[in-house]
Amino acid sequence: PIPFGDDASAIDIGHRKLAVIKTDMLVGKTDVPKGMSLWHAARKAVIMNISDLAAKGVQPIAILASLGLPPESTESDVEQISKGMNAGAREYSAYMLGGDTNEASDLIISCSAIGITQKHLLMKRSGAKLGDIAAVTGYFGKTTAGLKFLLERLPTPAGIKQTLVEAVLMPQARLEEGLSLAKTGAVTASIDSSDGLAWSLHEIAKASNIGFLIDNLPIAKEVHEFAKINNLNPTDLTLYGGEEYELVVTIAPKLWKKAKDSVENVGTQLINIGKVTKEKSLILKTD
Repeated sequence: PIPFGDDASAIDIGHRKLAVIKTDMLVGKTDVPKGMSLWHAARKAVIMNISDLAAKGVQPIAILASLGLPPESTESDVEQISKGMNAGAREYSAYMLGGDTNEASDLIISCSAIGITQKHLLMKRSGAKLGDIAAVTGYFGKTTAGLKFLLERLPTPAGIKQTLVEAVLMPQARLEEGLSLAKTGAVTASIDSSDGLAWSLHEIAKASNIGFLIDNLPIAKEVHEFAKINNLNPTDLTLYGGEEYELVVTIAPKLWKKAKDSVENVGTQLINIGKVTKEKSLILKTD
């Protein structure tokens, strides 16, 4: 039901329903920056999976985890990990059902999430059509800026420091937004932005055999401020960071208002960032 290369996999379970399954792995050395506690890392390992189900328009029900623990891990470490995973699951009305534990040379938290949906509500990466509106559920670049502060201690104004750090430590999956959008029937393609905005647009373009013209880059105001102080390019911070966990979608133009209203009804916004083109190229238009 979902082709290889998409955010998740699915099994037809009859009665016009699909079981949708996702697995994702967090590794200590590459995914846990300085300043991130084990509780935050474990919660993030769960959010990574829920975000991909959100992009499909699927409510997660249950989560399993396999833990690889370094030999120096303490009982307190394991407690923090279990509490972090449980916090992430309960935030989105899912349950941790257990899993497996083993010794490893680095911290590994590998989670698998499962949910059930009606076939007609499923959103895929493929399906974007000429003239569709490209849209996102939030502004980008805060995670990249937050990481630069945590890892490189780049100068960061006190007024935006907490926002940038929280973007790294406490990512939010856009589950309510995904569920609402799925019900509108307005979405022609959908992906979560955990690999970055540019990458996400490329993935939809590849899966749908289309191109994009982006003329309204969703740069967070905090990113403009951070970039100016540190002589960085806000466009790069916005396009090539990742870990935002926003939804990147294409919307049928006739149903734009319905889609926009559905997202606003859950307290977020749907930002029009451009349109789908016939030419298989990705173009950013500025000024």
